[in-house]
Parts: sequence; C-alpha cells; structure tokens
Amino acid sequence: MLCDECGKRPARVHITKIVNDKRTKLDLCEECAQKHKTQHFGFSFEPTFSIHSFLAGLLEDEFGTGVTVPMAETGLVCDMCGMSFAEFSRNGRMGCGQCYETFREKLKPLLKRIHGHYAHTGKIPKQLGENIRYKRELESLRRELETLVAEERFEEAAVVRDRIRELERRVQG
Repeated sequence: MLCDECGKRPARVHITKIVNDKRTKLDLCEECAQKHKTQHFGFSFEPTFSIHSFLAGLLEDEFGTGVTVPMAETGLVCDMCGMSFAEFSRNGRMGCGQCYETFREKLKPLLKRIHGHYAHTGKIPKQLGENIRYKRELESLRRELETLVAEERFEEAAVVRDRIRELERRVQG
C-alpha cells in the first residue's frame, strides 16, 4: 500500500480519525507522517518514554515525597569504567557490568521500590510448578522457624513446624 500523500513510498503509518461518527482513514509513509504529525493529528510520533529517565526519576524521588534524596552524593565510583553514582542517578544507565556490584547497596531501595523485593526468583513453569512452589515455601518456612526458635517464640514455631511437616508429606507423595 502506497502513501496517500505522496503516492511514492510504502505507507507505514495508518491513522483512523473518528469525529462525530465520521471516519477518516489516512495511510502515510514515514516522511509524510512527520510533516503532518502535530499539525493534523495533535501528537508526535517520537517516543517520549525512556526507561533511563524513569530510573533516574525514581532515584531522585526515592520516597515519593517530591524531595530529592541525596543518594547521588555518595562519592561512589566504579573501578572498571569510572562512572559515578551521581552520573547513574542523572541518566539512569550503568556504565558496565561492574557498576551493579559497585552500586549494589545504593540500588537495593530502588529495586525494592520497583519489584517489591531484592532477589529475582523467576517464574515457575505450570507443569512443574506445584512441587517447586512447595520447595520454595519449605525453604522460607525453615528460615522462619529458625528465627522463631531464636526469638523463643515457641508456640508460633510449633505452628510453622506443623506446616513444614505437611508440605514435606506433599512433596514426597
């Protein structure tokens, strides 16, 4: 399909405009679409979202208060590429793989805010999911049991212990 405007190039932008139940369809090549972008359509074809700007924005407003948190003023610099944490907080991009290790402690609040936790546990395939979920829950319950015993909260520990036994029977059966 050729461009409705120039008739020379292939149409890559397809616009349907409906005003008062009247439908207007326009097929344009990229060049003609750029000429008409804001004048006729009221929007730009340029991407306005940047993940890097998004990350930088999260770093600036760590607690959602509108107040810039002085996270960038740490003086941390990556030994591998020389990028400072201040640079990362401005542009939202790491300089190299080592930056993740160098800035690890400063990134934790950001990761917690985005993902809800620090560790990536991945997805579980549905066919294998039940046993894997039980095993993960068992690991978590065993850690919880250790904590409860250490804190001498024995009644709660007994409930967790019983849940562990129940899950172990399911996994073995």
